[in-house]
Amino acid sequence: MKDTAPTTLALVDPDEIRTRFCAALSAMYRAEVPLYADLLAIVARVNAGAADAASTPARVDIERHGAIRLGTPAELAMMGRAFAVMGMEPVGYYDLAPAGVPVHSTAFRPVSEAALARNPFRVFCSLLRLDLIADPDLRAEAAAILATRQIFRAEAVALIERNEAQGGLNEAEADNFVAALLETFRWHEEMLVDRATYERLVASHRLVADIVAFRGPHINHLTPRVLDIDAAQAAMVAQGLDTKESIEGPPRRVVPILLRQTSFKALTESVRFAGDTGAPGQHTARFGEIEQRGAALTPKGRALYDDLLAKASSADAAQPYAQRLAGAFESFPDDLETLVSEGLIYVRRMAHGALEPLTYEDFLPVSAAGIFQSNLGNEQRETYAQQGAQSVFEDALGRAVLDPFALYAEMAEG
Repeated sequence: MKDTAPTTLALVDPDEIRTRFCAALSAMYRAEVPLYADLLAIVARVNAGAADAASTPARVDIERHGAIRLGTPAELAMMGRAFAVMGMEPVGYYDLAPAGVPVHSTAFRPVSEAALARNPFRVFCSLLRLDLIADPDLRAEAAAILATRQIFRAEAVALIERNEAQGGLNEAEADNFVAALLETFRWHEEMLVDRATYERLVASHRLVADIVAFRGPHINHLTPRVLDIDAAQAAMVAQGLDTKESIEGPPRRVVPILLRQTSFKALTESVRFAGDTGAPGQHTARFGEIEQRGAALTPKGRALYDDLLAKASSADAAQPYAQRLAGAFESFPDDLETLVSEGLIYVRRMAHGALEPLTYEDFLPVSAAGIFQSNLGNEQRETYAQQGAQSVFEDALGRAVLDPFALYAEMAEG
């Protein structure tokens, strides 16, 4: 695409481009992972029967979050520019290394109330920590492999640059952008590496293999929002899906808080190794996840949440974790009046004077790591000695990530 002359046609709202991309991504993932369609059907049934379905915001029906894993700073920087076309900004820094996952991440999402109401599509975007690969030879080999790939189509890059030059895209450009960027998220059966290299990458960490061995960052899950995740979990089990044994996040509550997640376990899919004319290999990475969102916690509320989560984790291991979790969270108030009076959640004041909790729009490091680990095989539970490197991540991205607490405080103040 060589013509970069400014357009004179009307520009498409970034919210609309985001909605088009989200719909296209969902259709592609449904075709690639048929079980995703089963998951959507379960969520639709549960949401239709939920007690508060009548008062649910319209956005719930289209709400999705996805996740991708990138290999290089250059990939992260361009991906940030691509999400900017759709009105999505990087919010929060997530260090997954303490949970044994060699990545650090941010969430690209809309940040204004109007944009969130239009379509709250989010992408949890992780960057590989090459420095956490212990074997220096494998680390260098992984870097060399990643340096050879180009995950963005030339047309997508040209349209990102045009968006930046003219302040948006017109109708035709917006549709072309969606189609071109979608290819970055598509599954590719053909790998960049041979079988022996793949096995060395897997031996380092399954996530390293998932990032380094492929031509691009295939979408590894796409998550609809459900109003009753306990009912959805039961329905998944009843339907015979290979479901996680437990729900990640806080226990069931009268006033839901933060985020609860579950998933069916990762699928084993056919792959072809570079230069290999024999039988296909197998790779396990992509899965189906659902989530239930509750109230956003203030820093005080989050500190209490973290303390109680640590208490549940360190309690008598002979007791089932779900019981330990429920017991620990008896100390967390579960009525709206107390949550507000103690300053534990963010709320907005409605026109008639009532208070409404602000929906938590972000992610939980512990839940994210739990989902990652359960879908990569439970044999890898080591932690990494090095901790997060937010400044390194932000240097790669080319900008600072936004503070989610500041965003919620601004929304609460109206």
